[in-house]
Amino acid sequence: MLKGNILIKNASEVVTCSGFKAKFGKEMSDLSVIHDGAVVIKDGIIEAVGKTEEILKTYKETDFQVIDATGKAVLPGFVDSHTHLVFGGYRAEEFSWRLRGDNYMEIMERGGGILSSVRSTKAASKKELFDAAIKRLDSMLSFGVTTVEGKSGYGLDLDTEIKQLEVMEEVDLNHPVDVVKTFLGAHAVPQEYKGKEDEFIDYMIKDVLPVVAERNLAEFCDIFCEKKVFNVEQSRRLLKEAQERGMKIKLHADEIVQLGGAELAAELGAISADHLLQASDDGLKKMRDNGVVATLLPGTAFSLKENYARARYMIDNGCAVALATDLNPGSCFTESIPLIFALSTLYMKMTTEEAITAFTINGAAAVDKADTIGSIDKGKMGDLVILEFPSYHFIPYHIGVSTVEKVVKNGVLVFDKEKEGYSNACK
Repeated sequence: MLKGNILIKNASEVVTCSGFKAKFGKEMSDLSVIHDGAVVIKDGIIEAVGKTEEILKTYKETDFQVIDATGKAVLPGFVDSHTHLVFGGYRAEEFSWRLRGDNYMEIMERGGGILSSVRSTKAASKKELFDAAIKRLDSMLSFGVTTVEGKSGYGLDLDTEIKQLEVMEEVDLNHPVDVVKTFLGAHAVPQEYKGKEDEFIDYMIKDVLPVVAERNLAEFCDIFCEKKVFNVEQSRRLLKEAQERGMKIKLHADEIVQLGGAELAAELGAISADHLLQASDDGLKKMRDNGVVATLLPGTAFSLKENYARARYMIDNGCAVALATDLNPGSCFTESIPLIFALSTLYMKMTTEEAITAFTINGAAAVDKADTIGSIDKGKMGDLVILEFPSYHFIPYHIGVSTVEKVVKNGVLVFDKEKEGYSNACK
């Protein structure tokens, strides 16, 4: 892993998002901004942050690669905490079907949706999956993403699930963006298991999960807890087994119907519960009380023309909210961070400050890494975004357009819009 020494000075704003755990409720509004700020990164780790004048009294510019951020804002690298970045094939035709009125579950029930991507992913070679994933990570990096979560789930069998996770491991080693791996073998019900969902969960528990855990191929286990997919008890069985094997858990919860996924996440102590469009008041409060991050995916609601998750209610009632793209080939084919900022602020009633917290320290908490990434604090990884504008307020204001000029990963400049390209820095 390449690690560098960088000194960033004269920033109009250093938006630290300071903290080492998720921010709940009103805490999400506190960005801890330093004006005329500087950041020192040594051997890839943040060593100091403060006013430029004070920093330059202690550190010699000749010891560092210096970036003059005059007229620019500096933020922590963004954490996209829910994606499906490794997949084969595309489902553009399904998007057109939805435009004419077909809904997501109807498409899924006739063999489209996730099952269509399963067929394409099974047919794809590891090289094809690797090459496509690298291109997606390049795009994510240009939007300021320095850490991303990637899920399997387009295999639904041992060989293809392992293939997806192995590809994620390879792209993690060969791209500056860090990839957090999640096993989502129970993403849909294969045709041969329709009406036999309990048997499929048995298969996952007995034949697939042990291999994933023993080979340490994923940090998390996830499941699509939803009507006509996997019910609460089936989800509980798989997730508890994953916990017993030393894996952390998260789940797709209460997206289409109010099934009790939020309550299950709280019961089991999940790191996050995601989607939550239909989550109950009681379920959300239980998540809050048990420290479960609510990861919201407005791009999916936008693409499927669904109502948005109740971000304002969640924050006002003390929840910790994270935002993510849900990049996938079907319900939300986008890695656009600016789009998610626009949707969250314009349609989910989040403030700009809350949205930034949701994509930084709370995004880090949603992948259980708030102690090492997600804020500009001494001792954390040197992952930063430099905007081309003087204030973080420009992020949602420049609607749908990236304001990111430079990205620093582990103290190495890995993206620079001014030079129109990516560095060859890898791990």
